[in-house]
Amino acid sequence: MSGTLPATYVKGFHDEEKVRRMEYRKLGKTGLEVSKISFGGGALCANYGFDLEEGIKTVQDALKSGINYIDTAPWYGQGRSEEVLGQALKDVPRESYYIATKVARYELDPNKMFDFSAKKTRESVEKSLKLLGLQYVDVIQIHDIEFAENLDIVLNETLPTLEALVKEGKAKYIGVSAYPISVLKECLSRAPGRFDTVLTYCRYTLTDDTLLEYLDFFKSQNLGVISAAAHGLGLLTNAGPPPWHPATDEQKALGRKAAAVCLQRGVELGKLALYYSMKLGEVSTFLTGMQTRQLLQINLAAFEQGLTEKEQEVLLYLSKNVLTKSFNWEGIELERYWAAIKNK
Repeated sequence: MSGTLPATYVKGFHDEEKVRRMEYRKLGKTGLEVSKISFGGGALCANYGFDLEEGIKTVQDALKSGINYIDTAPWYGQGRSEEVLGQALKDVPRESYYIATKVARYELDPNKMFDFSAKKTRESVEKSLKLLGLQYVDVIQIHDIEFAENLDIVLNETLPTLEALVKEGKAKYIGVSAYPISVLKECLSRAPGRFDTVLTYCRYTLTDDTLLEYLDFFKSQNLGVISAAAHGLGLLTNAGPPPWHPATDEQKALGRKAAAVCLQRGVELGKLALYYSMKLGEVSTFLTGMQTRQLLQINLAAFEQGLTEKEQEVLLYLSKNVLTKSFNWEGIELERYWAAIKNK
């Protein structure tokens, strides 16, 4: 619902007019009302090339504009994203935003990348709170559960530890994330009622609509559904995919082809991608990484103004001529990860 002021509105801090323009949706059974566009903290580190001062200003401007949900993780820049957010949020009223971080994915070294143990989970949350400069986070999520050796450790160690931390007041709600949605469904089915949110990424985009198959199940569990990375981790932007992108060469080439069409016609592919994703009604919020105020403005424009006639024409052209079939890169990262572990 747009036009009304959310519980996170703080007079004197927010731009009231912009907040009234934003749409807010219920985050499942949490009762939190979150902005339709949310702030992805994954871009606040060197992985995406970023300037500290610009990053801080982008976070603050995003919040003043009515974006009230922030997502981060220890994995993003190995603590750097949380550290930057800690600096950005220092002088921001705590009641003006909800923030989510994660546990379980940490280091770049494949042998130290994942740790789903109870001990590490507790240490991780304490460290995140310290870096963020906060007493509590609103949502604590288990990161990329498909990399766990099996779901037993997730359900017997990680989840109970998070439930204990919620009781201690260090977090309010519990979420889970993964790239393959089938794994999310299995995990959620084995722990009914124990999760509050589910984060899927790159699964409702111009090139992949897998999320649609699972929405009824998520709804039946009364979960807040977070759809992240409408830009396909950079694949669906004029700048193109970063070097570490897990897609196949053929998939990257299609992304580049789409970007070339957009560049030629003076249109930003990322804006088309976000606009397309945001048309999905059953999702609580669309999480998108942004590390510059310019990107923030493009994303807000996609929400507030929609597409110009020219942009609509380009989107139609792409769907008919370039991005004609659905594709994903499920399994590629997993395969690389297990190969790297075995080769040590």
